[in-house]
Amino acid sequence: MLTKLTQKIDQAIADNLENQMTSGIVVLVYRNGEKVYAKAAGMADIESGIPMRENTLFRFASISKAFTSLAVAALIGQGKINLDDPITKWLPDFKPALTDGTVPVITIRHLLSHMAGLDYRWAQKEDGPYATAGVTDGLDITGISLEENIRRIASAPLAFAPGSSWLYSLAPDVLGAVIAKAHGTDFPSAMQSLLLEPLGIRDTAFSVPANQKSRVAAAYYLDADKKLTRMADDQFLTSPDDRYFHFSPERVFNADEYPSGGVGLVGTASDLMRIVEVIRTGRAPFIPQKLILQMSENCLKGIEARPGLGFGLGWGILINPVRAENTPQTPGTRMWGGVYGSKWFTDPAKNLSVVSMTTTALDEVVSVAIRNAIYEAQG
Repeated sequence: MLTKLTQKIDQAIADNLENQMTSGIVVLVYRNGEKVYAKAAGMADIESGIPMRENTLFRFASISKAFTSLAVAALIGQGKINLDDPITKWLPDFKPALTDGTVPVITIRHLLSHMAGLDYRWAQKEDGPYATAGVTDGLDITGISLEENIRRIASAPLAFAPGSSWLYSLAPDVLGAVIAKAHGTDFPSAMQSLLLEPLGIRDTAFSVPANQKSRVAAAYYLDADKKLTRMADDQFLTSPDDRYFHFSPERVFNADEYPSGGVGLVGTASDLMRIVEVIRTGRAPFIPQKLILQMSENCLKGIEARPGLGFGLGWGILINPVRAENTPQTPGTRMWGGVYGSKWFTDPAKNLSVVSMTTTALDEVVSVAIRNAIYEAQG
């Protein structure tokens, strides 16, 4: 089976490189906690002639959310935070109101599950409330602090009463400020102490020093003619579902940019796999297993985050493989991805964990091909 697995993934990688769907890719596959496949292929940076390596650094984008959620879980494990604590316990001025002026209670649970009524600027109209408030999604170079962005978020109206619906949002950025307050440090230091150091994660951070710049994969996208194109320093891209993103790939080299708990981390495939394995097993030395498993229970009742997909306390939960574009994954599979082109999933029923990192923003083609190849190899 391992030979078949290797052949299938190798072919999927080769096809996508030949078709120039990405410049390069790193794939890691674990089964029962053991590495059964690892490969880096293609180029990390075409223009600079840098080949892809297993220790190449990638902009995690929304993959950062799993890290932030587990940092919250670590604080819960220490008894410093509770799931149903109001956010005002830590951020007294964070009081966004509903459109009728009512100021509801928002809890840690609401933020983790994206049921707080917050939003993303890229999901709104160009002149929407977040644009009016000057909110940033954390992907661009802003020149503002985490506290200032949270103030701006709080000044905009909530989309719905907390707990009544689901909307993907800047909630993890707010959680970053809560983590800092509860830990008594700044957010990057708290992330390091609560999560990264205990798991032996050495390369993940909110910025990359100048002497490590050559390790960071370049960012590309497919233009209107489906040609692989390098991102500009300030790049606006529209996704297939007409969402408008503002990227600044150079943000990761600016240590003064605010640490975004939703999209701000950069790290390696192996760093990410440590997190994925924690999510698969529920085992971490600093978080109760019961809590991690609870985080992978679907919080949504009667609604979906995406077709066939529910949501837990930090990541997506597959509930209907047919509705989720006929994915071969098992119901209960946990997953998420980032707009810079990286994905992870773990299928506990098959004791399977997968990380696929590409250089293509808004990628779906490559990651789906890798996923399908893995399941085809299993027969």
